[in-house]
Amino acid sequence: MAGAERERRKMPLPPALPLATLIGRELRAGGSERPALRYGHAGFAKRGEDYFLVKPDCLRVPGDPSTAFSVFAVFDGHNGVSAAVFSKEHLLEHVMSALPPDIGSREDWLQALPRALVAGFVKADIDFQRKGEVSGTTATLVVVDGFTVTVASVGDSRCILDTQGGELQLLTVDHRLEENVEERERVTASGGEVGRLNLFGGQEVGPLRCWPGGLCLSRSIGDMDVGEYIVPVPHVKQVKLSSVGGRLIMASDGIWDALSNEAAAKSCRGLPAELAAKLVVKVTMPVASSM
Repeated sequence: MAGAERERRKMPLPPALPLATLIGRELRAGGSERPALRYGHAGFAKRGEDYFLVKPDCLRVPGDPSTAFSVFAVFDGHNGVSAAVFSKEHLLEHVMSALPPDIGSREDWLQALPRALVAGFVKADIDFQRKGEVSGTTATLVVVDGFTVTVASVGDSRCILDTQGGELQLLTVDHRLEENVEERERVTASGGEVGRLNLFGGQEVGPLRCWPGGLCLSRSIGDMDVGEYIVPVPHVKQVKLSSVGGRLIMASDGIWDALSNEAAAKSCRGLPAELAAKLVVKVTMPVASSM
């Protein structure tokens, strides 16, 4: 699990405004002040297929600290670790290379980032599949620039935002065929088959899967053996935090299968980021072992 937390002095929450309006207002006001960023991560994966990316000191323009941003990501591999390792090492590179070369202001960068994330995920998938390996991975990547948070994800590694007052916001979409009706419809409309594993005698068991391949997810990086119905196009969401900040909780499905969003957030409120990450994992372990 990886988390990022922003803390500011307590102020009344402003009224809800469109994201573009909030970003523009901050930039026009010279809002380049960087809020405090604290992060921590912890894990308990036994098979070693979960990988984290923590890069708190990235620069949009080399040598210019005013262009700083931070990146956090979690990758949950399946059918081997190759896709997760490849994504950890190359996904951010592909996202950055998809940005327009002449991009100038921070406002232009934030506006271009969602499209670059989509292009970067797709390019990472293409490059990995050229390796001829059948491994696949979920990918949830978060870019934090000032008070603007941009999240892109495929699979079921979730990211939630816990803000002042305990208000929770889900920043990702779970691409599980069992729960996601829209994704089931997309797969079947494309010619894929969605169904459970059939045992001898016609008994159906387990979660819904996409056939051929039998993958439970509808979106991932890799998985070249499951056909064109499993796509690497991420769900992307960009939000502007209020000046009181908030806490991001990112984790693979091992956390979310055991804890609700509310339980995960409540278990670590008020704690330092590093301790919070460890505590969420600790709270999960007895629940996961009983499932």
